[in-house]
Amino acid sequence: MADVLALVEARLRSALGEPDARAAVTFLGTDRIEVLRFVAAGDDTRDPAVVRYATLGMSAYPMADPTASLADPVQGPRAELVLSVRAGLADTDKVLRPLAVLAASPQVEGVVVAPGASLDVGEPLWSGAPFSSVLVAEPGGLVEDLELDAPLDPVRFLPLLPMTDNEAAWKRVHGAAELQERWLARGTDLRDPLRRSVQLD
Repeated sequence: MADVLALVEARLRSALGEPDARAAVTFLGTDRIEVLRFVAAGDDTRDPAVVRYATLGMSAYPMADPTASLADPVQGPRAELVLSVRAGLADTDKVLRPLAVLAASPQVEGVVVAPGASLDVGEPLWSGAPFSSVLVAEPGGLVEDLELDAPLDPVRFLPLLPMTDNEAAWKRVHGAAELQERWLARGTDLRDPLRRSVQLD
């Protein structure tokens, strides 16, 4: 486990730079989940800095199919979560605990987190946030998959896209692809921590 997490942290550092802060959360019956914060400076006022939060610990064990009678301790999908928001617009550091809760969900609830899924923490992601849930997006853009020695599955770094309550409800009816198409068509800035819901009618 320790070797996997060391490799994961090295991959995060190579892709995102050195973290400027980290926090650890431990839930009853689970291993520690850390959340690392990375700040990417913008080029100018039209391109403000971006803060990225990445979990570390979720990939220590493979995610098990909740319908399986016995969890495989070696094989199965592994992942970490990455959230990107524009810096300086909201107190987004409060997202550390909700992110750790989501990262612990495979251990606590026996769920498999995969692209297209919705994850809800039941409260604002940070103080005053218009989001309490996220859409899990496709990996590979920001941080490349980390290949592990066989028979271990690679670690995938899954981007999280915050959703308003209206967007989450719309996604349940129409699907993740339709919501992402709507965001794209409307030019939605998904990194804006204060953005309003995209027009859905």
